[in-house]
Amino acid sequence: MALIPVVEKTVQTNADKSVDTSVDTSLTAAGGGPAVTAEEVLRRRRRQDPDTAPLWEILDQVCDPEIPVLSIWDLGVLRDIERTGEHITVTITPTYSGCPAMTTITEDVEAALARAGFAEVSVKLTLAPAWTTDWISAAGREKMRAYGIAPPVQRSHTVACPQCGSDDTGLISEFGSTACKALYRCNQCLEPFDYFKCL
Repeated sequence: MALIPVVEKTVQTNADKSVDTSVDTSLTAAGGGPAVTAEEVLRRRRRQDPDTAPLWEILDQVCDPEIPVLSIWDLGVLRDIERTGEHITVTITPTYSGCPAMTTITEDVEAALARAGFAEVSVKLTLAPAWTTDWISAAGREKMRAYGIAPPVQRSHTVACPQCGSDDTGLISEFGSTACKALYRCNQCLEPFDYFKCL
């Protein structure tokens, strides 16, 4: 999925580096996908920092315990990594307040970095800005669909079946296997499936 054309905007990071956060939040990605927020563009820029780039790659191994095909990067939960000498601080944002997966994710982050030789690790939980489904990567949406979960759809009342692709689907329950999912059924292949709700 191609990203939107961008409008120039620059901010200062904690390290006093100018970071281009080019984005026009009023537009959506090609194909009707979510708008790319300034916060999300900044996260992608942080990943390219040569001081922490290897750490982001290490944490690509850490997956969401509820959707194990999604890394915490693809889900948009992994927000920042800072390195001060030998100390690593990882910032994560829950998909919703009180999300029970955060404990497991924190432990998995610490374990992944420990295996790579980093003993001094802090995991910081932040609630602001609040997580949004706009932060799920395009690759993450495709992995979600292949796993049998319909990814969130912006500004659409149609939810396509992840099994057969039909738009002829119906809501069974606002609550699916977890709080952030709804339960749907396809009227063509007759399979029930989870839909990851827009947040």
